[in-house]
Amino acid sequence: MKPLDPRLLRRSRAARGFLAAGGALALVQSAAIVAFAWALASLVTGFIDGMAMPDAVPLLVLLVAAASVRAVAAWLWDVVGSAGATRVKAELRSELLLALEARPEGLPDFPTARIATLLGPGLDALDAYFGQYLPQLVSTIVVTPILIAMAWVADPLSGLVLVIVLPLIPVFMALIGMATEAVQRRQWESLASLSRGFLEVVGGLSTLLLFRRAERQTARIRAVTDDYRSHTMKVLRITFLSGFTLEFAASLSVALVAVSIGLRLVAGDMLLIAGVFVLVLAPEVFLPLRNVGAAFHASTEGVAASADAFDLLDAAERAVRAPARASAVAPADQANEGADAADGLHLRGIRVMRGDRAVIDGLDLDAARGELVAVTGESGSGKSSLFAALLGFVPLEGVARLDGAVLGADAGHGAGAGADASGRSRIAWSGQTPALLAGTIASNVRLGEEGADPGLCTRACRLAGVELDPELRLGPGGSGLSGGQAQRVATARAIHRLLARDASLLLLDEPSSAQDEYREAALGDALVELAAEGRIVVVSSHRAALAGRADRVIELEPAHV
Repeated sequence: MKPLDPRLLRRSRAARGFLAAGGALALVQSAAIVAFAWALASLVTGFIDGMAMPDAVPLLVLLVAAASVRAVAAWLWDVVGSAGATRVKAELRSELLLALEARPEGLPDFPTARIATLLGPGLDALDAYFGQYLPQLVSTIVVTPILIAMAWVADPLSGLVLVIVLPLIPVFMALIGMATEAVQRRQWESLASLSRGFLEVVGGLSTLLLFRRAERQTARIRAVTDDYRSHTMKVLRITFLSGFTLEFAASLSVALVAVSIGLRLVAGDMLLIAGVFVLVLAPEVFLPLRNVGAAFHASTEGVAASADAFDLLDAAERAVRAPARASAVAPADQANEGADAADGLHLRGIRVMRGDRAVIDGLDLDAARGELVAVTGESGSGKSSLFAALLGFVPLEGVARLDGAVLGADAGHGAGAGADASGRSRIAWSGQTPALLAGTIASNVRLGEEGADPGLCTRACRLAGVELDPELRLGPGGSGLSGGQAQRVATARAIHRLLARDASLLLLDEPSSAQDEYREAALGDALVELAAEGRIVVVSSHRAALAGRADRVIELEPAHV
């Protein structure tokens, strides 16, 4: 059993705050339990000795106050647990999204389905981890030692019995935890496999329907679902057996203390008030441990998901910290290059790696304002990788400057003379796949620049060839548009950003791949118009017609390294 992943404390400020607040609440709970036990023992022995009711009033008030404080502390545990889970999930999701944004090409061993499962139901399982498991774990660490110490003060023999029998429960919990962890990991892998299979079927549903093979996937989904159900039932079976084991061990331990106290009370070797006090405390000593065992099973999915999240973050950090190869330009030359690159796009000795393979090696390019440049080449020659490197999504070796500002993943982090974190803000771009959201066409075009002049949206749609009503509502993922229409809306969004921010560079990755000849020619005219206004337009394309409108054509060849 992993009580607490140290990476959670290292990365999450909310988790550290939760534990600090939990420690304070546990101390309050301990004081309330001790006060309740002492008040109850005093009342019982007092009434047996004939104590008058007026003398019992202070003890009754203390009893009610201790019970009330304990109830309030339990309620605050729920509040702190819910708030802690919400904040930790927000922190982890934010870190994961930033890591994924920095590595758009993906990470090894982390397919899309696994990431989607992690960001969704995986992190949601942390609710049980923070709401049930961690509160009981903190109580065990804080409350249990305090109660044992108080029992030892009241009756050393009972305290010794508690110290001897108490470790039996953690031993059982450790054995159960090891069995549960293995089963839970298989259940988590089954859930990821189910998600991956479902996404694959949905993604290829149109092709399956076209070839009338959709029904054949039913058996596959059913088999994966049955596997997940089987592993879930194994987890539940272990949960019930472990619950019985822990309850049985705790009951025997309390019985040992009770029998010892009873025998000594009968023999007259122990005071009644001390015996009642220890008898009230004994179940409370084992209660946090029992609750930890019961809550552990409810939290195991969250533990597995958080471990997966940290593995992804660690993989992203290792990719970022990968040793950089020597730049093709020396630092002194970078400063001189910056002096000559005050205007326009200047690339020197560009090298882009995908894993251990170089897709671009030794690329030089100068593009002045007012120029339309077409980047061509066969599939895999590195056109999309070049754009990703300029945007800072993949590591870039060499020198890349736009109007004197350093471009690439190192911009703003000491990448050389004149490093400028605003380099990416000077670029407007659109990728090969339109990423549209539910909403109107206008809201998709103005995404990120909602405060811009409405006239810019109209012009961007005209230049991109979007002839639909701007107020037409789209479904999730831009559903409701054809592939060509969605591509034109994505191009319009890039043009709108270019105009709204008065950016210097427009990058369009295969913007006419889904367009007919007429619309491709219209797009070429629009790009020439934008370049004539003093902007740099770089477009990648397989289409000779669009490349023919460019001032220059750069043909990339795959780098064989």
